[in-house]
Amino acid sequence: MTGGAMTGGPMTEAPVVLDVRDLAKNFTLHGIGGRVVHAFSGVDLTVGAGELVALAGGSGAGKSSVIKCVYRTYRPTAGSVRFARSSGDTVDLAALPDSAVADLREREIGYVSQFLRAEPRRGVLDVVARAGVRRGMAAAQAREAAADVLARLRLDRELWQTYPTLLSGGEQQRVNLASALLAPPRLLLLDEPVSALDPANREAVLAMVQALVAGGTAVLTILHDHDAIRRVATRVVLMAHGRVVDAGEPDTVLAQAVA
Repeated sequence: MTGGAMTGGPMTEAPVVLDVRDLAKNFTLHGIGGRVVHAFSGVDLTVGAGELVALAGGSGAGKSSVIKCVYRTYRPTAGSVRFARSSGDTVDLAALPDSAVADLREREIGYVSQFLRAEPRRGVLDVVARAGVRRGMAAAQAREAAADVLARLRLDRELWQTYPTLLSGGEQQRVNLASALLAPPRLLLLDEPVSALDPANREAVLAMVQALVAGGTAVLTILHDHDAIRRVATRVVLMAHGRVVDAGEPDTVLAQAVA
């Protein structure tokens, strides 16, 4: 296997939006004598505009930690996370001050976790609309767009005024995704976006993600569902024990993963 295949480098001419090089993350457990846990190391990957790169691998492989280092929930221990902004300049997210990272999250980098990330005392429609306002949409436009995306994600209209904390896990997951899809970001990070969904809602979410990618958004996502990976992924980066062990086209990588 060539070195290029192991990096998950772009296989098209799409402009590179995200370029991760030699990324590593360690955690120091001060409560048990300063023990150091190595979450992952030596991770290389790229994501171009209009591409979806799927991180795959078993539990504990380091996938969620990679996503969180890109989003800067975690500060990487080593390596670079180069992000090409819409203005044309490139910044290293690993080295930016927190305030600059927060600014990029407002307009250019979105993140959807498996868990609820919404204000507990606002209704669903308000939560989603406010995400659009933060990205520069007028309030009325954001509210209209929020209603449209919630309908496309098959969230019952009768739930739109409900506090998100009262919803089921799958419903909360769709609220998170709706907030990210309003005024779509340049880079979208998804952590298991269909893990809690029934088949019909899974199809609706995958269709919207495909449309987002077709519109030029760069997507880095964690997916365990091989069928979903084959359907939506441009490339797969397979991880095990905190390392990238394979990368390339979905059919090739997944065939080796289950062999």
